[in-house]
Amino acid sequence: MIEVANFSPIGCKECRDKTKLGIDFTMAFQPIVDISNQSIFGYEALVRGINNEGAASVLSQLNDSNRYRFDQAIRVKAIDLAKRLGLQGMLSINFLPNAVYKPETCIRATLEAAAEMDFPTDRIMFEVTEGEKVLDNDHLKSIFIEYKKHRFTTAIDDFGAGYAGLNLLADWQPDIIKLDMSLTRNINNDNVRRALVFGIIAICKELGIKVIAEGIETKEECLTLIDEGVTLFQGYLFARPGFESLPVVPNEIWPLVRNRRAKDRR
Repeated sequence: MIEVANFSPIGCKECRDKTKLGIDFTMAFQPIVDISNQSIFGYEALVRGINNEGAASVLSQLNDSNRYRFDQAIRVKAIDLAKRLGLQGMLSINFLPNAVYKPETCIRATLEAAAEMDFPTDRIMFEVTEGEKVLDNDHLKSIFIEYKKHRFTTAIDDFGAGYAGLNLLADWQPDIIKLDMSLTRNINNDNVRRALVFGIIAICKELGIKVIAEGIETKEECLTLIDEGVTLFQGYLFARPGFESLPVVPNEIWPLVRNRRAKDRR
């Protein structure tokens, strides 16, 4: 966790100033679909270089001196672009928990940007990736408690592929978990993955947590998870990330899921 003495809070205007950050970046957007009503649940904002370089090329430039400012800047950038593109539904933003030194202070730029762009806070979802080792679980819990006060949705990204796993759920319960592609990949042909994923889904149902299946690339993966009650999906089957754009889900996807759900109801 970053020491308060080393950083001062910044506003959304300062977050837009890339010269102080020393890193130039933009966003791509990937849809999250809701097959229960054949709609777009929302879009995840994904960090990209200004020439559509992958996130790794941007994140590799982070260090202790710019991590906090970058964490603030990606929030403001995501909201700015989402508003400009006319994004409907949920805007999902990844954040760096180890860059948040004091939740009520570090959320200031986000709230300013949301107010300035007239983007409701209840349409913003913050994802913490399980792939980043959280140094203090109590600190992470305090972040999400503060976010809930402002009606933000909370989520654990890449669930099942990182450091904490079920221990994280034991300490606090987010609104959503996103099943990592390492669990969903080829799930239709893998008994072990099916057992693990179906167990996680059962736990989430008991705790009132929604599940998003990430990394879905084939119809068979999707249908296997539909049969288990999953309704929220993200992956190349539906659309690849769009560079500074909102991709449209192909029309041929909807008959696939509609027919399967109709079969389930019989």
